[in-house]
Amino acid sequence: MKKRLAVLAAMSAALCMSALTVNADEELTVIGFAQVGHESDWRTASTKSCQDVFSAENGYDLQFVDCDNDSQAQLDAVRGFIQQEVDYIIIDPIVSTGWDTVLTECEEAGIPVIVIDRTIDDSDKYAAWVGSNFKTEGLAAGEWLKAYAEAKGISEINALVIEGTNGSSAQIGRTEGFKEIADANGWTILDSQDGNFDQATGQEVMESYCKSYEGQFNVVVCQNDNEAFGAMDAMKAAGVSYGVDGDVILISFDACTAGLEYVMSGDINADFECNPLAAPFVEEVIQKLEAGEEPDKEVYMEEHWYVNEDILSSITVDGAEQPLTVVTQEIVDAQY
Repeated sequence: MKKRLAVLAAMSAALCMSALTVNADEELTVIGFAQVGHESDWRTASTKSCQDVFSAENGYDLQFVDCDNDSQAQLDAVRGFIQQEVDYIIIDPIVSTGWDTVLTECEEAGIPVIVIDRTIDDSDKYAAWVGSNFKTEGLAAGEWLKAYAEAKGISEINALVIEGTNGSSAQIGRTEGFKEIADANGWTILDSQDGNFDQATGQEVMESYCKSYEGQFNVVVCQNDNEAFGAMDAMKAAGVSYGVDGDVILISFDACTAGLEYVMSGDINADFECNPLAAPFVEEVIQKLEAGEEPDKEVYMEEHWYVNEDILSSITVDGAEQPLTVVTQEIVDAQY
C-alpha cells in the first residue's frame, strides 16, 4: 500500500512538473497601456477593464502606466514601451494632438498601436481606434434638452457648461455637439469653463458660477459625472435647487453607477453614456492582427441615453431616432 501511494505521489509530482513546464514555456503577449490618469469613476472602470482582460491568466503581460493627466509623461511612457519591445501599445490620449512623432517611432519599431476612448487628430499611424462618438453624445444632450424643454413648457434656456479637460477629444466633441443644438435653437450659453473631468474642479467652477450668474441660469451641463457631483455640492451650498424637482436642469455624461443612482433619485435629469469597457473590443483587434487580418480603423461601442422621467421615449439625433432609457435599480446594478 505504501509503495502504491509512493508511486501515485511520484506520478502526481511528475504531472505538476509537466504542467509547470508547459506554463513556463507559454509566451505571454506583452501590452503597454498609457492611461490618462485616475480622475474619475469612468477612468477607474476603463483601467479595470484592461486589467481584467489583459491578465496573465488570459495570456497577457500588461505593463500599465497611470500618466496622471500629464501629456509629456504619456509620451515618455509610450517611448518606454518601445524600449521594452512590447508586442502592442494601448493609448488613451490625454490630448488629441502632438502624437505624430512618437507614433512614427512605434511604427518604425514594428509595434502596433490601438487608441481607445479619446482620439488622435494629427496622425493615423495606429492600427485601430476603439471608443465613442463624442460629438454625437453632445448632440444627443442638446436634442434631449430641446424635447424636454418643449414637453415641460420651458421657453428660455440659459445654460452654464462645465467642460472636460481642454484639448481632449471628449471635451471638443461634447462641446461642439451641444453648442450646435444651442445655436440652432437660440439658447444662451452664459459661460463655459474647463472642469478637468474631476469632482473638485467641477465644484470650484460651479461655486464661481453660482456667484457670477446668481438667478440667471436654468441649465447646467457637466461633461462627466464627477464634475456633476461637484456641481451638485456647489449648488446645494449656494441654495440652488436642481434636478427633476428643482429650478435647474442638470445634464451629465458618462453614466457611471453613481451617476445613474443620481438620475434615478432625480438629482440628475439626464446622463449620456460613454462606455468605458473598451478592453474586450481591443482584444478582438489584437486577435485580428495576430491572425494577419486588418481590423476596422474605427470601432464604436454601444451606448445609451439615460433619464429620470418617462415623458419622452426617444429623441432624434442626426436624423436617427434613438431611445431614452428610464433608470431603474436593475439598470444601476448592471452598470460599471
